[in-house]
Amino acid sequence: MPFYPPYTTTVVGAYSVPRWYEAMDRLVALGQLAEGDFQDAQLRATQGAILEQEIAGIDVITGGEMHRRRHNRHAPPNAMLNHFWQKIPSFQGETRPKPITQYDPNVFHPAAICRGPIPDAIDLGLVDEFRTVSSFARKPVKITMTGPHLLAAVAHDEFYNDTASMMGDFAKLLHQNLKRLAEAGCKHIQLDEPYFTVASDEEVTLAVDAINSVIEGLPDDVHVMMHICQGNYAVGPDYDGQIGHRYFDQGRYKADLVCKIECDGYLIEHDMTPHYKDFLGSKQLAVGAIDVQSPNVETGELVVERIMAHEWLAPEQTLITSTCGFNHLPRHIALRKLRAMTEAKALLSGSHKQTSHP
Repeated sequence: MPFYPPYTTTVVGAYSVPRWYEAMDRLVALGQLAEGDFQDAQLRATQGAILEQEIAGIDVITGGEMHRRRHNRHAPPNAMLNHFWQKIPSFQGETRPKPITQYDPNVFHPAAICRGPIPDAIDLGLVDEFRTVSSFARKPVKITMTGPHLLAAVAHDEFYNDTASMMGDFAKLLHQNLKRLAEAGCKHIQLDEPYFTVASDEEVTLAVDAINSVIEGLPDDVHVMMHICQGNYAVGPDYDGQIGHRYFDQGRYKADLVCKIECDGYLIEHDMTPHYKDFLGSKQLAVGAIDVQSPNVETGELVVERIMAHEWLAPEQTLITSTCGFNHLPRHIALRKLRAMTEAKALLSGSHKQTSHP
């Protein structure tokens, strides 16, 4: 099991989405700009995301998932779901609204409809993403991928009529793509599963088995992390679903089942950390001490306070991250929050050295 150094900083995946994405998408639809123009803009946004993570001092970075979206509505699922569904022939075509939260019956996700089998040979674009981001990055690059449970649970199933069977085929597809990603030289992989709290224990148990089959056989030097959150959605006049809290926090938080995933560690919301005390074992925990739902920028000291509140968590097991992606935050706020993570790392590392070497 590979270990990151204590207090390594990393992002969950998404970075601040420019407000002009949606306007530019409309110009493409009107024929005033070409599709290639939008793709060029996505590349430039990716370069900006890489640069800002690096100048903030983040240790393990992503490309901000900037190429996975054309707007910021119901994000992250549009980037987490539709971006990948549309690459699979049996999911292509129309979408149908699907309720995604008990908090607001008027909030729906544009869910794809599965009308056929899921082949395992489809290229989901992860290798190309890794190569593109790596060509600009000077820091280690992490590639994120939606897990088999969310991909299956939110889709309309008109073929399998069984979530477990669909998850199993998604797992085979993801396994092949992660295998190719590792072969391309990627050493940092993250799977995202935000829908466990609302799902039943039985369904999550099946999901854990599927995820273990996804990561089985990956090289020992590849860091495999799980991002487990509860849907950190934006609020405010520019975003649909103006709820102000997590979408998927109704139900039992299943850390006991999550920790049966044979990965190297987890990225979680900081207030969920106590759930892992009896189950984490020797794995690492990236504490989401930066709140992406709050426009207020944390100080390094506040980040330290949120992490140190969990005295049972050993320094060598502690990593620093945010509660979820930065996609809905303005760029200048996202950058300052990244810097707070780096400041916290410096404070914690100094304290750790003083404790270890009196």
